[in-house]
Amino acid sequence: MTLMRAIIHVDMDAFYASVEQTDHPQLRARPVVVGGDGSRGVVAAASYEARQHGVRSAMPASVARRKCPDAVFVKPRFARYREVSARVFEIFHRYSDRVEGLSLDEAYIDLSDNVEGGAELVETGREIKRVIAAETGLTASVGMAHNKLLAKLASDYDKPDGLVHIPRGQERRFLDPLPVRRLPGVGKRSAERLKDAGILTIGQLRLASPELMQELFGDHGLTLLRLAAGEDDRPVNPVRTRRSISQETTFDKDHHHLDTLLPVIAEQAASVASKLRVRGLHARVVTLKLRSSGFSTITRSESLRDFTTDAEEIAGVASTLLERWASYRQGFAIRLIGVGVSGLDSQR
Repeated sequence: MTLMRAIIHVDMDAFYASVEQTDHPQLRARPVVVGGDGSRGVVAAASYEARQHGVRSAMPASVARRKCPDAVFVKPRFARYREVSARVFEIFHRYSDRVEGLSLDEAYIDLSDNVEGGAELVETGREIKRVIAAETGLTASVGMAHNKLLAKLASDYDKPDGLVHIPRGQERRFLDPLPVRRLPGVGKRSAERLKDAGILTIGQLRLASPELMQELFGDHGLTLLRLAAGEDDRPVNPVRTRRSISQETTFDKDHHHLDTLLPVIAEQAASVASKLRVRGLHARVVTLKLRSSGFSTITRSESLRDFTTDAEEIAGVASTLLERWASYRQGFAIRLIGVGVSGLDSQR
């Protein structure tokens, strides 16, 4: 039986790009692309003005430039985004202790013990939007429902600046017309297989036979049937265990010498160490990631004798891993380098 909760899902609108537009008024109402604009740059985020031209995150910068020649490219400022995110999450915690962060700009809030009925849930969602706008200048899309699945689908339904509530008993009216790709767990290939079976909408999926779904997807097919019916018993979990922290850099030109890579490792290690301290975590494993000009990727890791948050120690281990790797090669061409840590523990 599906548990009935009162859950809000908040998704900040074009977060990185919106922070840039708020901090720099001259960028407002302009197509802003956050990311490098070099030949190997990648779009980290795009404002809605840029999205209207087909620009999307993870798109190569060269493609984004062709789609939107007037785009303004802005280098990411992740420290600033984390700062604004912390302010937004502080607002969330004013309403509930049960806040499950999914990323810097997205979270579930469980208000089951704080509101009575859908009207009060909607009013709280509206107030959260208002407070975020007043204190940060940013807009958020808010979805409200009695489970996480529906709340997330609702927040995505009317972006940007949306406010959508799915009342109990109205799940089918909301879900049935939506394309199957909107359902979590249905990717491009799964959607193609469903299309071949004549299933295009979530409503059609809900009515599909369990035998057919098992034939197509195994046990996962039965899970999709439950989701298509709007069933989701997952609780909002305020404790999310982070498995790793990393920092990567993609170069505009290949690097061939250690003396140009080692300073980058030092900067990355400092960033990783800072993230560890902010989150109250310590690391036991250091990992080096390298990607060549031919797009092959290798990783090398080393365990430490004890846990650490020290940037110099992390950089030293990563540098040793790089030098050890390079010693077996007559030459190399590196287009991406990254430093990461894992084996994280907060009890130190």
